[in-house]
Amino acid sequence: MEPKLNVGETLREVFAVYRDQAGVLLPVAFWLFLLAAIIEVLTIDLLPLFWLGPVVALAVGILYQGTVVGLVKDIRDGSRDSSARTLMRSVLPVFWPLLGASFLTGIGIGGGLLLLIVPGLYLLAVWAVVAPVVVIERRKVTEALGRSRQLVRGSGWPVLGAVMVGFLIAAVATLGLDALASAIIDGEIVHLVFRVLAQTVAAPVGALIASVLYFRLVDIQRQRPVTEPAADDLPPRLP
Repeated sequence: MEPKLNVGETLREVFAVYRDQAGVLLPVAFWLFLLAAIIEVLTIDLLPLFWLGPVVALAVGILYQGTVVGLVKDIRDGSRDSSARTLMRSVLPVFWPLLGASFLTGIGIGGGLLLLIVPGLYLLAVWAVVAPVVVIERRKVTEALGRSRQLVRGSGWPVLGAVMVGFLIAAVATLGLDALASAIIDGEIVHLVFRVLAQTVAAPVGALIASVLYFRLVDIQRQRPVTEPAADDLPPRLP
């Protein structure tokens, strides 16, 4: 019987890692996103530097995602024995490929969702594990896109389901904490803090889902018959 990706088991592993490693995941996320938010507030009205906030936010998001991938890899190797600082440093050699991959996937998925929705969902699924591929396998951007598609092939719907859960959690956290901030007091600083808290709570989920999916898909690929045709030899199709 061909091995299958189970969404429930994948999410259980995601939240188990979240619970066990919250002492690393949440503080790192909070301070990184707080730094990005402060820079955005300080530069948004400065015409020469208005671009700095979004750039820092993008860099922080990429750095955090890579750190989470390294954390999951460390756990999968047996036990977590690397510090948060070490994990963050390990992302630096692949930062630019991660940036390129994020740029291309963002354009592709966003454009697909805006135009016809279905192509965007297709790309969201087949490119779900691009970041772990870059961090762990040290692939170039275009190679990482193809490798992600290869890993996801045959598991598209479960992958899409897991990724959508991550988006749903992020949306609920953001809207819920924003509503709470408005109910407590109306102020820019309060909204800034609650926005950072929402990012802190939500960011680990999406990064963990991508990381856990990668390792599970690699395990599934290893169990498939060696006669199975390579993904790049097949025409594109819906998951």
